[in-house]
Amino acid sequence: MGDKIILATGGKSYPGTGSTGDGYQMAMHLGHTIITPKPSLVPMKANHDRNKEVDKKYTSLEYCQAMQGLNLKNAKIQIKDQEKKKIIYEDFGELLFTHFGVSGPTILSATSYIRRYPKIEELLQEGKILLEIDLKPALTEEQLDLRIQRDFEKEKKKQFSNSLDALLPRRMIEPVISFSKIPPQKKVCEISKKERWNLVQILKSFPVQLEDFGEIEQAIITAGGISTKEINPKTMESKLISNLYFAGELIDVDAYTGGFNLQIAYSTGVTAGRS
Repeated sequence: MGDKIILATGGKSYPGTGSTGDGYQMAMHLGHTIITPKPSLVPMKANHDRNKEVDKKYTSLEYCQAMQGLNLKNAKIQIKDQEKKKIIYEDFGELLFTHFGVSGPTILSATSYIRRYPKIEELLQEGKILLEIDLKPALTEEQLDLRIQRDFEKEKKKQFSNSLDALLPRRMIEPVISFSKIPPQKKVCEISKKERWNLVQILKSFPVQLEDFGEIEQAIITAGGISTKEINPKTMESKLISNLYFAGELIDVDAYTGGFNLQIAYSTGVTAGRS
């Protein structure tokens, strides 16, 4: 047994690496307060309850499953509290549709932020948190309407369902048609201005009702852990037990994706080691 001990067992995410959360139990038995570990930088689940949906024909989960594997490179996202009609997060970048919902850098970063939003888990369960995806962020609504008019002019004799290849990835066409309420067999030349404008709205704010955060096993990092109030930040030594030090994800400190969490691990590790 050494004279000094550093506890650096990691969080609960990625248990396949050996990070099982045992360190929380060790610290708790030694008298430390554990802030409940939760997944962060984690995919999100889409709603499967038809009664909470913006479209009663299909659930958001079914839409995401239909688009599974589709990676949007340049999407603008907004996550909204529908109860308060408030945008609680927005970002721009990559988004991936999965068999359970959505993932990708924009979603992972969003979870790090919105998990701190008041009553977020309750709001998710009640179907009041909506993800809106701007599929054409480089265009204003008016510019997009003109773009669609040009596409429709070229495809005016085709059915609506066969006219969107130049505008959307193939796997998005059926979900967008469903939301647009335009009959798929309708001829493009028969689509009204109102119907076309509704299509614009869908492309600028494609809705996915969110239901929950992904499992902690899917998370890149674990939020929560040993309370920072019980650790000396200059040395990483326990304020409760002399010669006991902490480092890394075991501590209740986390950040956005982009290397910040690695830096936390490195910095706390070096500080604990030197002390």
